[in-house]
Amino acid sequence: MSILATRFAGSKAVLVELSDLDSVLALAALLSANPLPGQIDVLAAASTLFIKADSTASAEKIATAVLALELGAAGFNTGSLVEIPVHYDGEDLAEVAGLTGLSIEAVINAHTQQIWRAAFSGFAPGFTYLMGENQLLNVPRRSTPRKVVPSGAVALAGNSSAVYPRQSPGGWQLIGHTDAVLWDLDREKPALIRPQDRVRFVPSREALQVSPVPANTHAPALPAGTNLLEILDPGPQSLIQDLGRPGLGDLGVSAAGSADTRSAAQANRLVGNAPQCAVIENLMGSLSLRAQGDVVLAVSGASATITVDPVDGDDFHGARELSMDTPFALLDGETLRLTPAGNGLRSYLAVRGGIDVPRVLGSRSTDSMSGIGPDPLARGTKLPVGAIHGAHIVGNPESSTLPVPDAQGIYTLRISPGPRDDWFDASGLARLTGQIWSVSAESNRVGIRLALGANATALERTRTGELASEGVAAGALQVPPSGLPVLFLADHPVTGGYPVIAGVIAEDLPAAAQLPPGAAIRFVLTDLHAPIQARPDEGIHA
Repeated sequence: MSILATRFAGSKAVLVELSDLDSVLALAALLSANPLPGQIDVLAAASTLFIKADSTASAEKIATAVLALELGAAGFNTGSLVEIPVHYDGEDLAEVAGLTGLSIEAVINAHTQQIWRAAFSGFAPGFTYLMGENQLLNVPRRSTPRKVVPSGAVALAGNSSAVYPRQSPGGWQLIGHTDAVLWDLDREKPALIRPQDRVRFVPSREALQVSPVPANTHAPALPAGTNLLEILDPGPQSLIQDLGRPGLGDLGVSAAGSADTRSAAQANRLVGNAPQCAVIENLMGSLSLRAQGDVVLAVSGASATITVDPVDGDDFHGARELSMDTPFALLDGETLRLTPAGNGLRSYLAVRGGIDVPRVLGSRSTDSMSGIGPDPLARGTKLPVGAIHGAHIVGNPESSTLPVPDAQGIYTLRISPGPRDDWFDASGLARLTGQIWSVSAESNRVGIRLALGANATALERTRTGELASEGVAAGALQVPPSGLPVLFLADHPVTGGYPVIAGVIAEDLPAAAQLPPGAAIRFVLTDLHAPIQARPDEGIHA
């Protein structure tokens, strides 16, 4: 059992390579019991441990300190035996048979006649990587991930199997589906399969009878006098966001939170809120709402025309147009309308006191990939405004935080190489930084899918084979076999199975979140980190 190496992953994370899964679990247990200074999250994988830090300086200290840790034996807990009934009707079942040289019946037998060990969670809440007892079903991921994999899909990749807990993108080979509910926040333990459990897949021809969770048709009673924001038109997408829920990666839960943290913080600052207050993140600056009670608002981020319409019959307060990045009052019964003004992708609306919806796993943010948090806003949604405690000083007008392109209309994003740039060698990084990329229309809060700019060519790997799934961070540039990178944003999966050639530094992620489809990007390498060195008197211990 040993630590083999540490690599930086973007500006605030470290990837630790270990000799085997038992070493991974031993180091994960050690860091869980005794966190290193600046450690935020730890994500176990088959042969790596991914450590997220609170700053670049903390990441550098962690990269050195972890090499001096002495690993004990991993505690072995067999967990529970979980049986999962499966309908073997997956789209890739025949392809898996061809890849393995087995018949379809033999593939099903190989899947059901072994016990799978639940090693670690990742990708999405309830998504658990199951390690097989043999190599019979060792198959590569799809060359291009599917944009949509249905909930309950049973899949294979490498020597692992898993069940997709909800509809999401994915690149695994689909061999069937189950009606079992893998993730349910109303259960005492939301995940049906937990690390160290043993899983047996059972062929099923009958649909499972799953008792639905009764819907809560009664909204909680609000204190008398609570101010509200009533959504009249949410536009293409409006979500509640705050600082997110970091530190839950081991459950497969991404941090989520505002995609453009800089603009969200600005909106909160302007109305006198603390940074953690929840705001509305609106796509394309298109939204209308009505105040119930007098409120103070501010809109930052993507530029929008802000118009306030008076209450019907109010001859004193006429319609008025207001400025971005400036606090303003919206009086009881008045209507706020945002219309797009051309720059940026996401607008942020803050209300003094914050939006007081219930927290889920410690946060009010909506995770668009996992479905955790408040539902996307819809016509008729009424949002309670939080009470104001203490001194909340309304700010002065500020300048826009939106990124500015160069004279050719190109946006620059700084990147730090690794952790898997060696899958592409120096020529891969040179190609990544030496040509112009374009934001695809298929982008969202999970990530920006990049397309080729003029005269650009896709990236090419210099290694063959599959990379075992491992932790990833926001900003990661993951490269599928197509050679077209995906830049992970706030709702990204916590693990990924394609090599990450580089990571956009944390300071430039707010700018990335504001780039609309068609925007041109140039990546520029920046050297953030000092070389990783073990202390002279401390080696690597087994």
